Amino acid sequence: MGATKGGELVYIIYRAVTYGLTPFINLHIRWRKFRRLEHPLRWPERLGRPSLPRPPGRLIWFHAVSLGEGMCVVPVIKRCVERRSDVTVLMTTTTASAFEVLKTLLPSGVICQFAPVDTPAAVNAFLAYWKPYALILVESELWPNLVLGASANGVVLALVNARMSIKSFNNWSRPVVRSLTSLMLSKFSLIVPLSNIQAIQFQLLQAPPSIINFSGDLKLGIEELVRKSKNMRDMEDLQGKVTGRCVWMASSIHKGEEEVMLRVHRGLMQKHPNILTIIVPRHPHLGQKITLGLQKEGVNVALRSYGDSLTSETSIYVVDTLGELRQFYGLTPIAVIGGSFLPGLTGHNFSEAAAAGCAVLTGQHVGHFSHMAMAMRQLNPLSVTQVGGGMELEEILDKLVSNPEMLEARRLAAKEAFRALSSGVVENVWTLLQLHIFRKVPAGGC
Repeated sequence: MGATKGGELVYIIYRAVTYGLTPFINLHIRWRKFRRLEHPLRWPERLGRPSLPRPPGRLIWFHAVSLGEGMCVVPVIKRCVERRSDVTVLMTTTTASAFEVLKTLLPSGVICQFAPVDTPAAVNAFLAYWKPYALILVESELWPNLVLGASANGVVLALVNARMSIKSFNNWSRPVVRSLTSLMLSKFSLIVPLSNIQAIQFQLLQAPPSIINFSGDLKLGIEELVRKSKNMRDMEDLQGKVTGRCVWMASSIHKGEEEVMLRVHRGLMQKHPNILTIIVPRHPHLGQKITLGLQKEGVNVALRSYGDSLTSETSIYVVDTLGELRQFYGLTPIAVIGGSFLPGLTGHNFSEAAAAGCAVLTGQHVGHFSHMAMAMRQLNPLSVTQVGGGMELEEILDKLVSNPEMLEARRLAAKEAFRALSSGVVENVWTLLQLHIFRKVPAGGC
């Protein structure tokens, strides 16, 4: 009882502080819109102002902060649309890039909006308009006004693919904050952690053990997002142009990592003059900077967003577009996953690369993706290889492009390990949601 009252007191303080900061937060959103970090037309949605009408009937709300989290829950949303025709699905995200990609992946009829910032006014306005029956959060979206405000309005709560970084765990464990964390977690009807370690962390934060259930990592269910790309013909043309060349791809590269990859490329060029390096920046605007720098050096580089042709003379192809990464994994036999080669980075999902049959290489800084790497290596040690940058990465790439048998063994290992781990993950999550969340949604009504 004391912990509950302590959490309520901390929440009152948090709510008062965010209420007082609301004018400044609203100005910040406008400033972000000015800097093109928010959607130019739909930015008011971040303040809880809807841009679409609410249909009658029950509404289920899914929320994911960015593209990776959003993509992993799309297969679950598809099941909801197919099997629960009595409800409407609302999908929210925070980033503009995620919004642009996800709206093309989601089934027709799913409403897409930007999520409200965590101020009382924005959250209350959002809840009052959309009146969701249930809210399914993805991964780590624990915001006090959102969680406790939704609970106070009778919204059933679930957290799927639940994870918490060490930094976040330490922050939520601080003496004053801990009671608020416990209060928030007590409002959930279901928490589905992506690993045993994550489950332990949530229990240490006093999540009720009865609501914690396992399903597997939803990011491994991403293979279900197979769709006919609007650029499929273009991809077939590109496939013809890369055939016969030594090809590798560095995907989801963060600022600073391009220098690592370009040094590796120059080293490989000495041994394999026909090498083609595909670089996919995590943030598209980095693509132009990389391209301009390479052009000044006299490198034959092509930039995808400019429509540059990929020729036999092109040595580096910079892909600075959104929503095409999966198709490009189909073009390359080797995928080096960025966001993992510099201290302070925490890796990116490599299940798409494994699903496409790429030999998967990643750096040492993989954060919570370490559990995925460990699980895949337990099935087959060749499925994922963690390496350092520079010479170590160059050496293993040299071996792979020089040895077709070694390359094929690693590609097969990655694909088979992925399939073994991904089998049934989405259906497991759906079953848990049916049991703990959706069965509480009566047919009809509003």
